[in-house]
Amino acid sequence: MGTPTPADTDALPNGPLDASAVHLCVDMQNLFARETDWHTPWLARVLPDVRRLAERHPGRTIFTRFIPAERPGEGRGCWKRYYERWASMTIEALGPEMIDLVPELAALTPPAEVIDKTVYSPWLDPALETALQRRGTGTLVITGGETDVCVLATVLGAVDRGYRIVLATDGLCSSSDETHDALLTLYQQRFGQQIETARIDQILRNWI
Repeated sequence: MGTPTPADTDALPNGPLDASAVHLCVDMQNLFARETDWHTPWLARVLPDVRRLAERHPGRTIFTRFIPAERPGEGRGCWKRYYERWASMTIEALGPEMIDLVPELAALTPPAEVIDKTVYSPWLDPALETALQRRGTGTLVITGGETDVCVLATVLGAVDRGYRIVLATDGLCSSSDETHDALLTLYQQRFGQQIETARIDQILRNWI
């Protein structure tokens, strides 16, 4: 066997991304970017590369937003208790502007689309699936935060629905180094048949 060429080593495991691929960016919002109780310091670090990916095909980009409870104690079951604990992170306490996308990404909407959710998973509401079906999407390129919470819920829901998933490892952020690293190991080792991992530069070189 010969030595692999740069083109060989740069290829994604399941081939290039075609016109049906969608960049699904999870919860890159002010309430995580700014100095709140849910501040995610890494967000600022990965944001330039996430924006670069979104700028490649803004019309094929979907941003999700996590919408907290309006006020403490709202929500069903454990979510009621959750917002009693995180009263500082309700819309009443934060102000509505904090649920917005960070300005660098908000500037891409439209043509990029925004889909809201009130729980970790974006799949419980049919809006995301409907938007993807409308586009004929078979592949999702996933970025955003947090690696070990909302990204996890997004990825597992996509696996269950049979999407091809390309996870941008340098486009993810978390407030916990330990669980971020653990989840990358999980994605790569336990779900290696269903999840491809790649860096954003590699993804861009493989996106038609």
